[in-house]
Amino acid sequence: MAINGKSKVLVIEDDPDGLRSVTEAITDAGYVVITATTGRGGLDGLLRESPDVVLSDLFLPDIDGLKVMEEAWRLKPGVPVLIMTAYGSVASAVKALKQGAYDYLVKPLDLDDLQIKLGRAVETSRLRGQVVQLRNEVQGRYSSQRMIAGSPVMQEVLRQLAAVAGTNATVLVLGESGTGKELVARALHVDGKRAAGPFVAVNCGAFTETLLESELFGHEKGSFTGAASRHEGAFERAHGGTLFLDEVGIAPKSVQARLLRAIEEREVLRVGGTTPLKVDVRIVAASNRDLDELVESGEFRHDLLYRLQVITLRLPPLRERREDIRAMTDRFISMACAEHGRHIEGVDPAAYARLEAYGWPGNVRELRNVIEASVIMAGGPVLQADDIRIGRADAGATRSPPNVPAGMTLAALEKEALLQSLRRNNGNRQMTADELGVSTRTIQRKIQEYDLPF
Repeated sequence: MAINGKSKVLVIEDDPDGLRSVTEAITDAGYVVITATTGRGGLDGLLRESPDVVLSDLFLPDIDGLKVMEEAWRLKPGVPVLIMTAYGSVASAVKALKQGAYDYLVKPLDLDDLQIKLGRAVETSRLRGQVVQLRNEVQGRYSSQRMIAGSPVMQEVLRQLAAVAGTNATVLVLGESGTGKELVARALHVDGKRAAGPFVAVNCGAFTETLLESELFGHEKGSFTGAASRHEGAFERAHGGTLFLDEVGIAPKSVQARLLRAIEEREVLRVGGTTPLKVDVRIVAASNRDLDELVESGEFRHDLLYRLQVITLRLPPLRERREDIRAMTDRFISMACAEHGRHIEGVDPAAYARLEAYGWPGNVRELRNVIEASVIMAGGPVLQADDIRIGRADAGATRSPPNVPAGMTLAALEKEALLQSLRRNNGNRQMTADELGVSTRTIQRKIQEYDLPF
């Protein structure tokens, strides 16, 4: 840990003259130095001072530098360790590199070389620290422990999450649009043993068939028109982590076949490629459609469904967990206030009652959007029932039949209907698709076709 902005370096050296010269060089480079003359003394200093970098002699009176490195990583995972050794023991230093040492220096030390390598190690330590901090923030944000689950049905979901998270089992998450299926997928990731790996999400309904194949499996340069360079697919990018397949139920049959092979063989073949690539990913899939019905209608492969539903988690709609609405409202108010610079210090009981009485067809996603808009437009520091603008409920009472101007084409009507729905749903494609009764893939295609600003 840095002191007054200066990084700390632990030096373990039993030769007094060598320790003095190294200390002077490191101090001149602007670092704080902690010293020790034995391996055990150095490890004590590591625990006490938490240095950013360790510089240890290979041969010490009690334990050697390789043992120091091993113990240092146990006490402070990821700390860069540099090994100092005499010229005749360079082979041992190379062995240390193979075991994970950051670098080595040959005695007598070139002090300029020492400062250069030390600077690189300090920067590496800083970047690793940032990665750990970001990872902890992500885990804190997406862990299942952060989920609001006062209702019995959500308590059961949390119990299932806890049982499954630490495994590599493929999970199928089912639930209506807006119930939080991606949040569950992220919780499975950050609460599991793949948390240090990547989390890659692909919406299977947001791409055309060709583009979805490319997004999932990658493509080689020149494999199709527009493939100007090689592209790594989601399976490759998620290697060592979790791949979330959202809206898997509307993936085209050709993509379903390739998905099945990728899951069974643990390998993918890029579009236009000839060499299969091994991948190590955990699959979490999600759907708001009844996949059994899709299998019966021939729209979804039964063998792929078997592969995906090793474990099935069903998320309840918000109307079945009304006990959680008040706590969710409070959290969304805090988030909206922080994001938009508003100040809400309380909620009128009538506002809570109105929220709890509504049916929430858009589920948690709709609740969050409503609360955000209500906070922005609130007339005072206490959120009142009149501040709550529940779009479809409020609009339904006053909505009149549409007035179609003479000469307006069907395409123009479609464009206007899509534009108005997107505006009502703040650009949310899934809610727009639900409202208009079409797939998100259709919404995405129409947005591009009409060049809409969403």
